[in-house]
Amino acid sequence: MNNYHQFDVVVVGAGGAGLMAALYASKTASTAVLSKLYPTRSHTGTAQGGVGAALGNIEEDHPEWHTFDTVKGSDYLGDQDAIEFMCYEAVQAVYELEHYGLPFSRTADGRIAQRPFGGHTNNVTGKPVSRACYAADRTGHMILQTLYQQCLKNNVNFFDEYQVVDVLIENGAAAGVIAIELASGEMHVFHAKAVIFATGGHGRIWEITSNAYSFTGDGPAIVMRRGVPLEDMEFFQFHPTGIYRLGILITEGVRGEGGVLINDKGERFMEKYAPTVKDLASRDVVSRAMYLEMREGRGIGGKRYLYLDMRPETVNKYAALDGRKRPDGSPYVVTGEELLAKLPDIVDFARTYLGVDPVTQMMPVQPTAHYAMGGIPTNKYGEVVIDEKNTVMPGLYAAGECACVSVHGANRLGTNSLLDLIVFGKHAGLRAAEYSQGADFQKLPADPTEFARQQFEAIRNSDGDEKAYVIGNEMKSVMFDEVGVFRTEQGMNLALEKVRELRERLKRVRRPDQGKIFNTEVINIWELGNLLELAEVTTISALARTESRGGHAREDYPKRDDANWLKHTLAWWDHGQVRLGYKPVVITKYQPKERVY
Repeated sequence: MNNYHQFDVVVVGAGGAGLMAALYASKTASTAVLSKLYPTRSHTGTAQGGVGAALGNIEEDHPEWHTFDTVKGSDYLGDQDAIEFMCYEAVQAVYELEHYGLPFSRTADGRIAQRPFGGHTNNVTGKPVSRACYAADRTGHMILQTLYQQCLKNNVNFFDEYQVVDVLIENGAAAGVIAIELASGEMHVFHAKAVIFATGGHGRIWEITSNAYSFTGDGPAIVMRRGVPLEDMEFFQFHPTGIYRLGILITEGVRGEGGVLINDKGERFMEKYAPTVKDLASRDVVSRAMYLEMREGRGIGGKRYLYLDMRPETVNKYAALDGRKRPDGSPYVVTGEELLAKLPDIVDFARTYLGVDPVTQMMPVQPTAHYAMGGIPTNKYGEVVIDEKNTVMPGLYAAGECACVSVHGANRLGTNSLLDLIVFGKHAGLRAAEYSQGADFQKLPADPTEFARQQFEAIRNSDGDEKAYVIGNEMKSVMFDEVGVFRTEQGMNLALEKVRELRERLKRVRRPDQGKIFNTEVINIWELGNLLELAEVTTISALARTESRGGHAREDYPKRDDANWLKHTLAWWDHGQVRLGYKPVVITKYQPKERVY
């Protein structure tokens, strides 16, 4: 059978988490990576600012500080055992990448360069600390290139442009996946002892997003249809600085290098909201501050954007006022040439998409949907858990943005996404390979493609008059307006009603192209179905949580409520209906307290 393949471990997704998992699994197990994109086009490549690790190359720093900052940044919803595990593993993980050949930027004495980032602090003084290890503003790109080369070196099998559409669960354990080969339109069975999902996020739910078109929530939607719950889906991070209207990301590294946010009055307004760290407050804090400034009429020209100012004269002015110093104790002063060297892609983006030279002009920015804190529930070894008791499903793993460990809780700190995929991608790969050595292949059903084939036959045979792109645009608009930075019960009920209407309309989409070769229209309709289901889960989870915490900011419940809501949400998709449950947050050292920056 030409369309049947067998491997010990199958990895779905070829971003940073998928490649890291494949690299470590391949050391002891036959491993395949399935990706709907060519691997180095994965969304990890757009990550700009850096990967967090307390190396202490610029100034004093400790993994313990990193741990506390992550717990605090999560608004105390992150599981502290997993957070501590990640932050202490971070140092070795970065050195491993360096030894694999990743070309980090360097200090004058040759060590890995580090820059400040939002929410990362000296726990004694409360001042920003340089913790982000970076390769100019191309850190994610360099991680992808480095890991792909290492995977090729280790004989990982790649199936590029294969769209995974179903996971096989037999006898309560993972048994493989079903994928469509885009070049032929044919379905393939990948029989495996262990399956690792590393499919990224679902930011295409929102109108303004930094996420690639490929971020359609495939992994979470696939496993949810097979009975696995999703965790903390109400928490989605809006990054403060997306290019106005486009959402293309302007890295937090700009503010790490001294850039500041400016309102219509020419004020550096973050001093009001976070007097100690100012523009380097946690992302949820900065995004809400920006919305408040715009709502109160201080958007630029009364519009829904503000300025990000990285002009050397501005950077130097505020660095002097803040008392910022270089590592040798001299005043922090930058030139246009330095900014060009440290942030070349940002300069290029601004010139290309805005017609603005950020060395001499300010950049118009607005919050953009950026990162999913919620996803497929896992433990710190990447094993998928399926209930409130953290019961492990044998052979099923997840890592990266599609997973919820939960180290990000209600809000992710900048640089911890790349750290997440490195640490948990590695451990998912190791654990999957270890499991495969002692496991047998599950017996497959007579027709393993049946469930997936039914989904695509329904799409191909649709004879309505609805247009998929219209449905998608309506979903993105209502989700951005009503389930965005600020939320209310009334607005979310409107969004829920609309999303359910759109799900019904999708069943009446006009008959798509019937061709098989690279039929992107059919795939896009299927992906839109994923997004609509995840939008419904997100909205229902958010409606139930009657408090504000991290990326979930409710204007009708503006306070954090630890007495009732210090817990994780679990959401099951049960015959088209969402059922909610909850499980406790793991607290070890740090009792919840007010977040102050």
